[in-house]
Amino acid sequence: MNIAESKKQNNISEYIIHMYQTEDLIRVYEFDIELVKQYVIKHFPVSDEEKAEMTQWYVQLMEQMNEEGIKERGHLSSVQTYVAQLSELMTLLQSEDDEFTKIYKNAEPYIKEYIELAEGAITDEVQLCLNGIYGLLLARMNGKQVPEEVMPGINAFGDILSYLSYKYKQKNFLNKN
Repeated sequence: MNIAESKKQNNISEYIIHMYQTEDLIRVYEFDIELVKQYVIKHFPVSDEEKAEMTQWYVQLMEQMNEEGIKERGHLSSVQTYVAQLSELMTLLQSEDDEFTKIYKNAEPYIKEYIELAEGAITDEVQLCLNGIYGLLLARMNGKQVPEEVMPGINAFGDILSYLSYKYKQKNFLNKN
């Protein structure tokens, strides 16, 4: 089981963010599998057979990204299906789960603020939370300081995604696909 599959089984939000990162990595290396092999795959402490499997996985992702016309930006439709499922789950939990209602109420002011800042580019609340967490990851990977005033919102987004991922796994959504 590769890293992505393991994340998909255990934490769907981490899987989605991992896939966003993988898409961006493929773009950085300009869809050149030899560069991905040299700078990414080569550094994994796994067998040659596992490296060959990883290479094939990256090639398949590149082909999918090409087919879906997302070479420059955007996300794989298969990944966005999980975002849609999390959004459906969020709607369900808002009406039937008191614990989630508390978590959501804490995050709601930040969600509203960031949706307004997005000026219509992002309207899905789960997508907004994912983008916030992914943005934090990118900033940290690039050695950028994240303003302290942003962190309460990012933490609230993380709380929402953690709870949604927990409930997603608990409800066994993956076996329904």
